Amino acid sequence: MSFLPTIPEILKQFFRKPATNAFPAKYLPPSVTGFLARVGEGTASIHPPIATPPDFRGKIVYDRDTCIGCKICTKICPAHAIEFIPETKRIRIYVTQCIFCSQCNDACPVNALHMSEEFLIAAENRYAEDLIVE
Repeated sequence: MSFLPTIPEILKQFFRKPATNAFPAKYLPPSVTGFLARVGEGTASIHPPIATPPDFRGKIVYDRDTCIGCKICTKICPAHAIEFIPETKRIRIYVTQCIFCSQCNDACPVNALHMSEEFLIAAENRYAEDLIVE
């Protein structure tokens, strides 16, 4: 009977609002281009996006002017996504390597790192300018 502790959590999920965005259309349209054209004409509508929840851990934001170059974030990052640049005494964050655990934010003594609400960060090139935070 090891499943009994999960029953309250399952019941809570039935009454909780969804935390993800619904597909833009009620049903998958045969042509996305045609669907967007109908949205432009006003004959179809798109589901409104769901607001990001409080304490959402999106793309990391780095305030380089506040950073003191202590390297604590580089030591605490479990994914090794943060690189220290000795010439500038600043850091470089590889977003594609980040696991969004927020440990670097918690460890930063001057609060130079923050998590944003930005979550649409996919790209074909993992070293794209948008995916490296300096």
